[in-house]
Amino acid sequence: MKVTLNKTDNVNGIIAIELEKNDYQENVDKSLNQFRQRANIPGFRPGRVPKGIIQKMYGKSILADEINKLVSNELYNYIKDNGLNILGEPLPNEEEQKTIDFDKDENFEFKFDIALAPEFELPLNKRDSLTYYNVKVEDDLLDKQIDAYKQNYGTYKQVESEVADTDLIKGKITEIDNGEPKENLIEVENGMIMPSYIKDEEIRKQFVGAKVGDTIVFSPAKAYDNNAVEIASLLQISKEDVAHVNSDFSFEIREVTRYEEATMNQELFDKVLGEGVVSTEEEFRTKIAELLSSQFKPAADSLFMKAARELVLKKMKGVEFPDAFLKRWLLVANEKNSPETIEEDYPKICDDLKFHLSKEKIVKDQQIKVEKEEMEAFAAEVARSQFAQYGMSNVPADVLENYVKRMLEDQNTVRNMYDQLIENKVMEWLKQTVKVNEKEILSKDFEKLFSEEKEEK
Repeated sequence: MKVTLNKTDNVNGIIAIELEKNDYQENVDKSLNQFRQRANIPGFRPGRVPKGIIQKMYGKSILADEINKLVSNELYNYIKDNGLNILGEPLPNEEEQKTIDFDKDENFEFKFDIALAPEFELPLNKRDSLTYYNVKVEDDLLDKQIDAYKQNYGTYKQVESEVADTDLIKGKITEIDNGEPKENLIEVENGMIMPSYIKDEEIRKQFVGAKVGDTIVFSPAKAYDNNAVEIASLLQISKEDVAHVNSDFSFEIREVTRYEEATMNQELFDKVLGEGVVSTEEEFRTKIAELLSSQFKPAADSLFMKAARELVLKKMKGVEFPDAFLKRWLLVANEKNSPETIEEDYPKICDDLKFHLSKEKIVKDQQIKVEKEEMEAFAAEVARSQFAQYGMSNVPADVLENYVKRMLEDQNTVRNMYDQLIENKVMEWLKQTVKVNEKEILSKDFEKLFSEEKEEK
């Protein structure tokens, strides 16, 4: 067997694979014998079919399969062993490939076109400049977030004052008939009502302003607009039994609890950020502002890399690419493609490929790697960020640890995080290599800018 590469230019080549009979015959004989053992042919017992009959009936297809497997393995082994950085996948050569005759030939030659990634330099330096946006959170957005924390960490407290719309009223619910308890009545000792959930305005007003000790007479069906689920929950009966309930009920108010939002004190600081992280309201506001600003970092990074992409593409303007091969490969790789759509889409595809190769070059030249410890730390950072989106900024250590462990067991998640870490390291290298103009921008202005950039994309 002989495998050779003929570079037709800097970015195109032809790999030729020459086979002689002794390269493939052993595998062909082995496959014929295996097929013979499994063959079920009328007139012969299983495994007893003469080899000549198997050869005559299936020899050609088995020969073709074995040669195809051998050629495919040798092709990709040659590419791997010689460190060829190819673009796309090898394609059968359409000009130099000789016709294959499996009936007559014993020696074969197969030729494949390949596209080679171009060699190039990235002349980036401090004369090149890029902008990085540092997002500042407005006071009203900060206040809104702090109010949300105060609401989330508030508590219900028993009150003696008149019932408010959002108070939780506890008491005894009794089914009545003409003002008296009904026979075989429905009675709930630990009933609960919140006026704001009552659909009927008149009944809601009966409860709002009432006090402990008052008794309210009302119709659950009217109060909840015949909603079976809500009535069943109130009276602690099944939804099926609701249809038989048309009586009035009395509600004896025994307790009123009111939700009070948390106050700005050390207890709130510790619940939100962790024990002892901050000790004053000013420090708390500063830390929350930092957390809010960090949520804009992925978008800010995205804008920076978009500008970096434009800069890199300018630097690579004269780099030669195997355009004809890539268009041909794109047409073969996806049956939905047509010559017209490829011609239309190719400029963007080529630009994406150029930027991808530039990042690969940076990773290789700068020997950028991701260590296990970095992956674990990044997974914890991602997990904290995900929890923070739901207002959970102080997640218990054991909960965070178990969540990170599950993340690292998912190969797709690990692959995505690896790619993101590499992207982050490439970005840091770019920041160190070019001049970075840091620009402070209000979050509302940044959101508008980011939205406009996405629309342009």
